[in-house]
Amino acid sequence: MSPKKTRKIIRIDEEKCTGCGQCALACAEGAIEIVDGKAKLVGEIFCDGLGACLGECPEGALTIEERPADDFDEAAVHQHLARKKAAEAAPKKPLTPLMECGCPSSLSMSLGDARKTAKAGALDSALSHWPVKLRLVQPVAPFLKGADLLLLADCTAAAYPGLHADLLPGKAVVMGCPKFDDLPAHIEKLAQILSEARPRSLTVAIMEVPCCGGFAYAAQKAVEQAGVEVPVTVLTVGRAGEIIGRKAI
Repeated sequence: MSPKKTRKIIRIDEEKCTGCGQCALACAEGAIEIVDGKAKLVGEIFCDGLGACLGECPEGALTIEERPADDFDEAAVHQHLARKKAAEAAPKKPLTPLMECGCPSSLSMSLGDARKTAKAGALDSALSHWPVKLRLVQPVAPFLKGADLLLLADCTAAAYPGLHADLLPGKAVVMGCPKFDDLPAHIEKLAQILSEARPRSLTVAIMEVPCCGGFAYAAQKAVEQAGVEVPVTVLTVGRAGEIIGRKAI
């Protein structure tokens, strides 16, 4: 092994990091990955020290420091990226269908008939199916096939007053928390949904807080893993309940 030499290299302040994943997306060499909800430098040899990721962190958790480190290895970067691409393209384990006797919370169903029997005068709900938690939804569920898919951060449902009037109508929705849930598991599940169901579009609704950006990252990684072409739009909701941002990614 070559001796370390003093050079410029990325430093990640884990206390400030919220795991939003924007730095990982910006790192063309794949030197940064989200591990256990935090950005990590996965190999000194993959970091060129140029700092292309610095401006992507909303929390200022990234800086460039000079310290003894393994030298940047461009050939190793190409091998690293090739391994990641191969791993993402590898066949996933077949999904196990839900049993009829399974947990009622995970039984796929349309809510159309249930809504017909709702009490007169009740507030209208635009929710068209069950379940809605991303961890419970089966990628082969009929309501996902060719749907306009909405990936909804949990807090957004509480903050945005127009959820049922504006966001849910005509959409299949899956929900989760990009900060406290298992983000890699969400990426894998979402990639399976994209591959199996081939939705027409994917809308990601998140809060303005930095940790919510993890779902935008998850959507981009899932599209890459699934190898599908689907238009992705990110909606950002402010704490006061208004949509403050809308962009295609």
